[in-house]
Amino acid sequence: MIYFLSDAHLGSLLVKDQRAHEKKLVDWLDNVKKDATAIYLLGDMFDFWFEYKTVVPKGFVRFLGKLAELTDSGIEIHFFIGNHDIWTFGYLENEIGLIIHKEPLTVQLGNKKFFMAHGDGLHVEERGFELIRKIFHSRTAQKLFRLLPAQLGQEFGYNWSKRNREKILSIENKYLGEEKEKLVVFAKKYVETHDVDFLIFGHRHLALNLQLKNQKRLIILGDFVGIFSYGVFDGENFKLEYVE
Repeated sequence: MIYFLSDAHLGSLLVKDQRAHEKKLVDWLDNVKKDATAIYLLGDMFDFWFEYKTVVPKGFVRFLGKLAELTDSGIEIHFFIGNHDIWTFGYLENEIGLIIHKEPLTVQLGNKKFFMAHGDGLHVEERGFELIRKIFHSRTAQKLFRLLPAQLGQEFGYNWSKRNREKILSIENKYLGEEKEKLVVFAKKYVETHDVDFLIFGHRHLALNLQLKNQKRLIILGDFVGIFSYGVFDGENFKLEYVE
């Protein structure tokens, strides 16, 4: 089995019991490791993540330890950067054993071809979001941010994330329809010129399994902070599941 999950937002200041939240995710990993051949984490697993040369964010030791255990056992774990956890510079690869993806990925899994990405940057966003995204991906901006004391940088990151999430909570989890959902519009155009069977995204905090033209399917994975949804692929069929 191949598993897919996104948007856990570990460390979010909007989560009241962060230890219980992390434990629920670790328990999920413990459960799927029994038959998982690969796990794809499609972005925003952390609410904020920035690696300094000798420092990584405090916390998440149970989650990171479980990931290391699984990669040590031979399970491939793919980690896509999101718009909250862009700034990984080697720690997750070298210490935890994750395979990092900073760009969309097209890959053959079983008998099907997949196109995967976190979901931000695939379509035209609001001007403010586009500007922030360019800054976040700028190497110059990343180098300047690293000059901040780690504690100040972390406090800024988590508070920025909290304010950002509070602004968009009113529209998350609400399906806007095929004509207004930007990832649906993108997917419909993409399959016109690309031979893929599944398009898998996170980012939107919406659980969606939608059939497109010519039996192609769009999957938006939901999240693991409120919906607690994930995807499963058995080599032929894909389905969304939920953790109670």
